[in-house]
Amino acid sequence: MTLAKTALVAGVLVGLSPMIAKAAELEKKGSTSYTSHYVFHPLGTVELSGIGKATSLEMVGTTENTKGEPAFDNMKAKCQAVNVETGGKKWIEGACAMTDTDGDVVFSTFDTRDLDAAQPNMDCGSHVITGGTGKYKGISGTEPFSCVEVATPAGEPAGSFAMDIPHNTVWEIN
Repeated sequence: MTLAKTALVAGVLVGLSPMIAKAAELEKKGSTSYTSHYVFHPLGTVELSGIGKATSLEMVGTTENTKGEPAFDNMKAKCQAVNVETGGKKWIEGACAMTDTDGDVVFSTFDTRDLDAAQPNMDCGSHVITGGTGKYKGISGTEPFSCVEVATPAGEPAGSFAMDIPHNTVWEIN
């Protein structure tokens, strides 16, 4: 009897394993909240003393849906950005690709000068979702975000820093 139960459980797990590894399908229209856990790596700097400075950044990390939903959860995120300081102002702008466990990608741009007045707690900037591949083909949307400084993980290159970036996301797939 025990051998039969073990075989049955093993068969069920093998049958379910493709579903467990596969990312959930995304609704055609929706909203959720998620946090990106990023480490920022400086790649190079251009500076003119007293005038301005621009630093190229690579951002790498993962996402976590803060509502416990499958949308935008457990994705690998990679961004390229430029951090500009000039004329008494400072901002970061760039573009990101977030890849799910199926290899499907969401692409977005962001700018820390673009704030959503309707969401004052999302006070660090906004992403604009511009497209994607696979299940995300035809996606568009907005993602106001905030920025929370966190400890930089040990072993990161000199000059690196880390942030958690909570997002409120609204999307539509056409």
